[in-house]
Amino acid sequence: MSDIDLNKVRRFDGGLLLVFHELLRLRRASAVAERLGLSQPAISHALARLRDLFEDQLFIRRPHGFEPTQRALELAPKIEALIALTGEALTPDARFDPATSRRLFALAAPEFVTALIGADLINRLRETAPTVAFAVGHASEEEAYKALRRGECDVALGRFGAPRPGFQVEPLFEDIYAVIARRGHPTVSGQVDEASWRRAGHVFAWSPSETAETLPPEGRRSIPGMTMLAAVPHWLTVMMLVSATDGIGTVPRKLAERHADRLGLQVIPIPFPNPDTIRVSAVRRAGVADAGLDWFLEQVRAAAA
Repeated sequence: MSDIDLNKVRRFDGGLLLVFHELLRLRRASAVAERLGLSQPAISHALARLRDLFEDQLFIRRPHGFEPTQRALELAPKIEALIALTGEALTPDARFDPATSRRLFALAAPEFVTALIGADLINRLRETAPTVAFAVGHASEEEAYKALRRGECDVALGRFGAPRPGFQVEPLFEDIYAVIARRGHPTVSGQVDEASWRRAGHVFAWSPSETAETLPPEGRRSIPGMTMLAAVPHWLTVMMLVSATDGIGTVPRKLAERHADRLGLQVIPIPFPNPDTIRVSAVRRAGVADAGLDWFLEQVRAAAA
C-alpha cells in the first residue's frame, strides 16, 4: 500500500469512472447527463474532480463538443478495465451461457473478411447459440480503434499495423493473392503468364475504408501495360463482375476459393513472385474481462480456420 496515494483513492468513486467513459464516447455534457440521469452541473462538477485527480485537462471544450487530451486517451483503456472489473465484482455469479444469451456482438471488419468467414460463423452460432447474433460495420484502422476505445465495438477484424497500448492483437489468418477469371474465359484457362495478365482487362477493388486493400484507380492506371476496366468498392464486387465478363481480377485466394463454385470462377496462381501476404488479426481492448467475448472469439477463430 505504500506506493498508493490513499488520499486520491479516497476522493475517487465509480461515478467519476462513468462520467469519464461517457464523455469519451459521447463528447457532449448534455448527452452524458441524459445517459447517466444527472444534471449538466453535476457532469461539470465530476469533470472538475477528474481533472484535479489526474492533474490534466482530460477534455477540452471545442465548438463540436469535448475533445479528449492525449492523457485521456491513454487513461481510457484503464478506466474501461476498472468499470468492467467493478461490474464483475458486483455480479460475481454472472456467467455467459451461449445457449440462452441474446447478446448482439458488434464487429468492425472489412467486407472481404466478412464474406470469407461470415457464413461459417452464422452456422456455428445457430448450432450452439441460437439467439446470439453479430452486427458488422466497415471501418478504417483508426476508426476501428476509436470504436473499440469507446465501447461501440467488441472486436475488430482486419489488417492492422503495430500494436497499440491498451489493446490485445491476435493473429487470425493469413492469405495470399490469386487471379480470378470466369470459367469459359476466351483467353484464360487454368493458368496465365505475366504478359497475358498485364494485357487482360482488370476489375480492381478500391475502398476508402480499406485503403490497404488495393491502390486507388489513379494508381492502377500508372502500372505499365495494364488495362483497367473498372474500379469498384470491394473484392466481392470484383468477383461478381469478373464472373459475368471477360475481365480478370486479383483477389485474396481464400476468398476466391470460398466462392469460386458459386460464381463459376477459375482461381489461378499469380504469374510472378508475390511478396505480399494478407495478415488478418482480431483486436480487442486489453484488460477487460468478458466471458461472452472470449466465447465469441473462439467461434470467430473456428470460422477462420
